[in-house]
Amino acid sequence: MSGTTEKDQKTEQPTAKKLADSAREGDVLMSRELATALMMLAAAGWIVAAGGWFVQSASDLVRRGLTLTAHDVADFAPGEALIRNGAEILLPLASLFALALGAAIAGPALLGSAGWRGKALHFKGNRLNPMSGLKRMFGLQGATELGKALAKVLLLGSIGYWLVMQSLPAIMMMAASDLLGAIGLAGKAIGHAMLTLAGGLVVIALIDVPAQWFQRNKRLMMSKQEIKEEMRQSDGAPELKQAQRQRQHEMLSGSARKAVSEATVILTNPTHFSVALRYRPGIDAAPVVVARGRGDVALAIRELARGADVPMLEYPQLTRAIYFTSRAGRIIPEELFMAVATVLAFVFQLERAAAEGLVPPIVDVPVSHRFDPEGRRHK
Repeated sequence: MSGTTEKDQKTEQPTAKKLADSAREGDVLMSRELATALMMLAAAGWIVAAGGWFVQSASDLVRRGLTLTAHDVADFAPGEALIRNGAEILLPLASLFALALGAAIAGPALLGSAGWRGKALHFKGNRLNPMSGLKRMFGLQGATELGKALAKVLLLGSIGYWLVMQSLPAIMMMAASDLLGAIGLAGKAIGHAMLTLAGGLVVIALIDVPAQWFQRNKRLMMSKQEIKEEMRQSDGAPELKQAQRQRQHEMLSGSARKAVSEATVILTNPTHFSVALRYRPGIDAAPVVVARGRGDVALAIRELARGADVPMLEYPQLTRAIYFTSRAGRIIPEELFMAVATVLAFVFQLERAAAEGLVPPIVDVPVSHRFDPEGRRHK
């Protein structure tokens, strides 16, 4: 016999609250492979776009540093020289830093995990547990990390070998070139090599991101009992109730809300279905369905009815019969006239019934119009 019952098995997808709580605790979707790929792409792009600028600035700095004139001796100002020469070399380096910072921010942003989470920095004693560390090393997570490491070595090693073989003739020609020409060729080769290697890292990241999402989703899976407990705890929150009422009101159009406020009676089932009926003697030939709904729409009809002081009566079988056989704006089926007339007669004398303590009458729904909650006719 299994040690866990069916209700304790984690078979349900995590709720929005579970995902939000885990994010606040620092458990967010992360991919080191994506971050590494973006950093490599940023560095390769910088080398291709600004590498020549940096080499030229460094060359000018070295040349000025090794050149000494009589003016430099007569007007010795090391601070001014340091600022002038340092600013020139710092500009390309600042552009590299800005690109690296942008890549570091873009990684979490692409995964929807950007933001500061102070709880992730709090001390957690379970991280010092050696058994937990061994489980991570030799468990599924450790096997996944080992597989990714081997894949990176194999893929990037293959790309590196191919690049060396492709660039070998150019490398041999560098010995016959002048220094500046050799530096230019080397910079171009390094930039292309980094772009190619970054492409390989992007391929690994495209595999790693879904794998990380799957692992996190599996880790946050919930049992049916946990979902029930969460719903029970959330039901009492005033802000959640207000938000739920707002969503329910938005589900009904303006004409439907007006129709519910003018209804004669609301029939319920008791929580899944709601039907709003209107009957104006001398105007309506028969009771008219002005609104109908199930689930959240049914709750919205009830909420509007409470605000408009429209009577609500619980008649499960009759409510389902009207819901599954009528449309909004149409009269009810002829077979249900008697049952609805009995209810309306009680509603029209509601004040006297309340004063005398009378209970709603029992109505009989024809067998041909009896439905279960799924809309199947009773046999």
